[in-house]
Amino acid sequence: MTPEEQDLVKGLVFVPGKGRRRTLDEVFAHFGESDGGALALRLLRDAMERRDADDVGMALIVKASADASGEEFLEPLIELSRADWHTRHEDVVRMLGKLRSPSTVPTLVEATRWVPEYLDWDENRALAVKAIWALGAIPGAEAREALEGFRDDENEIIRENVLKQLARRGEL
Repeated sequence: MTPEEQDLVKGLVFVPGKGRRRTLDEVFAHFGESDGGALALRLLRDAMERRDADDVGMALIVKASADASGEEFLEPLIELSRADWHTRHEDVVRMLGKLRSPSTVPTLVEATRWVPEYLDWDENRALAVKAIWALGAIPGAEAREALEGFRDDENEIIRENVLKQLARRGEL
């Protein structure tokens, strides 16, 4: 994406007290697309192919702004969750959680355990917490068993969030 295209996409972000500077229709018109999901997927795959961390962020903004979801996002989001060349892991895990797909359980378990180098400072383990909450949103035994596997984790933050999710699911 050009800097101008990135600025256009950034205009979709809601800023409290100011709102949005751009509309989805403006973004769609610029990129010659009428479907937010299709545009987000195209931008995401392009950014991944080029390993462009900034453009991954832009694609995720389009995806979120268009409220795009669907099975077609599973593969690229799973791949991005493991990629060490970008810094949008928390957004990716949150989006995987919104898909509520049992096929994402192994990926979310991995995200609970993994601390990317750029997040090494984060004692609150925000990526792990987001992964745990995503697991909590997925129905079924596989997600419950994954959560149970972290019940005795050495990290108190992980244990507390697992217990909250199991309680919310009525499985404590």
